[in-house]
Amino acid sequence: MSKILIVEDEPNMQMGLKDNLEFEQFEVTIAKDGQEGLDNITNNTYDLIILDVMMPKISGFDVCKTARKQGVTTPIIFLTAKGEEIDKVLGLELGADDYITKPFSIRELVARVKAVLRRSLDTKEADGTPALLEIGNLKVDFTHYEASHVEEGNIKMSHKEFEVLAYLLKHRNEVVSRYKLLEDVWGYEAQPTTRTVDNFILKLRQKIELNPNDPKFILTVHGAGYKLLS
Repeated sequence: MSKILIVEDEPNMQMGLKDNLEFEQFEVTIAKDGQEGLDNITNNTYDLIILDVMMPKISGFDVCKTARKQGVTTPIIFLTAKGEEIDKVLGLELGADDYITKPFSIRELVARVKAVLRRSLDTKEADGTPALLEIGNLKVDFTHYEASHVEEGNIKMSHKEFEVLAYLLKHRNEVVSRYKLLEDVWGYEAQPTTRTVDNFILKLRQKIELNPNDPKFILTVHGAGYKLLS
């Protein structure tokens, strides 16, 4: 049974989400504000976090940012009344996996939850991706979502960085377009942009390449996309 943490300050929303997700056979924990949510994330393990953006004490954006800095790779879905593109881009670049705007139907939310959990599980399974990978300066354990750098030792990578690297590895020596990455890693419904993809490639290059400005492992194929050489 997958464990889900809901961080939401509106009582009616809390109970509505909890009841419906438990009906779908998920184990649900509720946190009533950002600080309680961060404490739960720090001290427990979940399969998915549903995180409201506008909350007392600590905003959802800051909870996500802090959790990712702590090395938490659990998938995160943002809930918010905001619908502007800049907020969606910010949330995704902070390390969220999906973004749903209020008001929404429970059916849509459940579908998003199942899709994110499925993508997370796909990343953990073999499916052409080794459990351990050494590439350039980076060593990656895809089973435990751990990474280390030859000079810096253990380093923190976001869940989405692991997903992007795993996808490129699955398609190693092939050209993968930005739009294919958007579709298969983020899902078009999350509405990220090609700039988001480029930013994640830059983060990976900074960890992998000896000289990120002259990459040897993740190459840009101009007008087509990216290719991982291995």
